[in-house]
Amino acid sequence: MLTEYLTIAKPSEVVQIERKSKFIGYAQPVSTVAEAEAFIAEICKKHWDATHNVYAYIIGINAEQQKCSDDGEPSGTAGLPVMEAIKAMHLVNVVVVVTRYFGGILLGRGGLIRAYGSAAKAALEAAVPVRYVPHQRVHIVVDYALAGKIQHELVRSEIIIHKTIYMADVTFTVDILPEKTEQVYRKIQELTADQFLWELDTQVYHSLPVT
Repeated sequence: MLTEYLTIAKPSEVVQIERKSKFIGYAQPVSTVAEAEAFIAEICKKHWDATHNVYAYIIGINAEQQKCSDDGEPSGTAGLPVMEAIKAMHLVNVVVVVTRYFGGILLGRGGLIRAYGSAAKAALEAAVPVRYVPHQRVHIVVDYALAGKIQHELVRSEIIIHKTIYMADVTFTVDILPEKTEQVYRKIQELTADQFLWELDTQVYHSLPVT
């Protein structure tokens, strides 16, 4: 069984200035540690002249892989605030890099924590958090005479129609929220007078906005 999780929809880049230091926050959706490490290497190469390239990532639906780095900042003032920004939004499969160009004014321990945490949060918000929700894929086979009625009901009920195949009969491949599967089955049964085929397939993910 698949499990719902939160991640981000797209890459992002934000810039914040804190007492003349420039903080550039990057967020990137990833699915493996290798992808996260490659993204970190890419940002470090891009900003080879930066004072610090701080990062954190959480990989795995159950947050199995976690890592952060202060990259030379005082321990606990950089990588940890970035990690906490990810955790505060309950996100997984995401990497955040915050690049700092020192502006000549020391921020102090509290200032660093706030600046890195703020840049990370802004990057994650700009990357648009989304829910990945399991749906049950189902194949519904009906006679041509019933196809229009069934399609109308599926659209009305906001069921995701993955594809429709027209052969001897009409097959609708649809993705349904698991808790609505029985309800949809009963409705199709009612509309077709039980003249249909219903075949359960695998579960798949669909992204939905965070409400």
